[in-house]
Amino acid sequence: MLLLSACLAGEPCRYDGGDNRVPALAELARRGRAVLVCPERLGGLPTPRSPSERQPDGSVKNRAGEDVTAAFRLGAERALELCRAAGCQAAVLKARSPSCGAGCIYDGSFTHTKIPGDGVFAALLRREGIPVYTEETYASRLTEGEAAL
Repeated sequence: MLLLSACLAGEPCRYDGGDNRVPALAELARRGRAVLVCPERLGGLPTPRSPSERQPDGSVKNRAGEDVTAAFRLGAERALELCRAAGCQAAVLKARSPSCGAGCIYDGSFTHTKIPGDGVFAALLRREGIPVYTEETYASRLTEGEAAL
């Protein structure tokens, strides 16, 4: 089973109420081969919501300057519980997201400046030993066994 950012399957849970649908990933979800999560929603944040970015100190703030770190951490923990319960072996998450970004996120200045790093949820999954990919890297990096999920 694969853990998948819900927005990649077409769920309208992006900060602006939209989605980031990737047809191949949406098809995996449709066939019941992926568990969909939106850590930000699981943490109690609404849709739509003010965009957020991780800050250099590891906290998460929205564009209005409000600290939303607690909601991001709660959502990450809840999404991890779903991941474990379903026996997910790998995750494909939304690139550059403050929750789900893997390897590259925005720098916290709201200027679209990218830096190396992980979102709150992606970092938690990595600490738990779960392979994390993005919609930009999954096809070339999933192992044959993971791709067969």
